Amino acid sequence: MVKIDKHLPAPHGIAAVLVRRAPKLVLPFGERSKSRLRATLDNGDEAAIFLPRGTVLRGGDLLVTDGGLFVEVLAAAESVLQVRADDRHALMRAAYHLGNRHTPVEIGVDYLRLEFDPVLADMLTRLGVSVERADLPFEPEAGAYGGGHRHGHDATFAEDYAAAQAVFRERHGHEHGHDHGHGHHHGHGH
Repeated sequence: MVKIDKHLPAPHGIAAVLVRRAPKLVLPFGERSKSRLRATLDNGDEAAIFLPRGTVLRGGDLLVTDGGLFVEVLAAAESVLQVRADDRHALMRAAYHLGNRHTPVEIGVDYLRLEFDPVLADMLTRLGVSVERADLPFEPEAGAYGGGHRHGHDATFAEDYAAAQAVFRERHGHEHGHDHGHGHHHGHGH
């Protein structure tokens, strides 16, 4: 099993011939959002991936094995909703309503793409946009802290919380909690 603990985000400047020869790691977005996982490369090799918390892999990124070999990351096709509209205002309204639900969304020039969800498909149809189910790679926006943002205590909560704390600590010099001896204002309602 190869160990991977180095990540080179695209564009990485590595010669195209080296990238073409590299084994591929094809993963859906949910797996590319994990900083620790076991996976199988397209050449059959098993890989143990240990990246900094909050890392999100994107199609075209490179990973480096403990032996110094490159591995190219590819976004797997997954079941998504492709959203289009005849006018920009309708597409912006759809994006607003999805953002209100903290739904991960890929934003293209003339489309929105999100993980398949029949309830959201119905909502979007009622908003008057075109909704089509497809199997495509999914590359949603990274979110305000660079690694996505969720509100539950789901599988990535610890990673998301650590990323948010790192940003706060960098700016304010301490953890964002309510148990320290000085007051501060933060406008997020708790």
